[in-house]
Amino acid sequence: MKKTVITLLLAIVAAVAAHAQKFALVDMEYIFSNVPSYEMANEQLNQLSQRWQKEVEAVGKEAETMYNSYLADKVFLTDEQVKKREADIVAKEKEATELRMKYFGPEGELYQKRQTLLKPIQDDVYNAVKKVAEERGYQTIFDRASSSDIVYASPRIDISNEVLAKLGYSN
Repeated sequence: MKKTVITLLLAIVAAVAAHAQKFALVDMEYIFSNVPSYEMANEQLNQLSQRWQKEVEAVGKEAETMYNSYLADKVFLTDEQVKKREADIVAKEKEATELRMKYFGPEGELYQKRQTLLKPIQDDVYNAVKKVAEERGYQTIFDRASSSDIVYASPRIDISNEVLAKLGYSN
């Protein structure tokens, strides 16, 4: 009887172990840093961002210059001129704010350009990760670059180089 119970328990433990989930790790930062098109797209986005930031700052500086000039001239201006200059300053500040939203807002040009340039590359990487997972039978793959909860992981379960190979980049 005891042998039967022990055998049954061992069979249950073996069955549970056989159905345990397989998991792996990838390092997305490492993968993206080894994809030249991603690096080029990021550089292009940085250049655009810097150019647009300078443009926004120039309009903001213009508004600031108008305001300082207004303060210096205010005592010499008529009430009508004061109102006109104040309206001009407000309009210039509004222009700077609208420009900032146009370029850097939630649906701004930088966001749209990022979607155009990076999303296809990110989709390719995701599909490569998915293919490796399906081929190797992984149910879960964690990104070690974005998870601060992973203190240590064996390099044997890191499939980043396999993903790069699937993308056509060998390292």
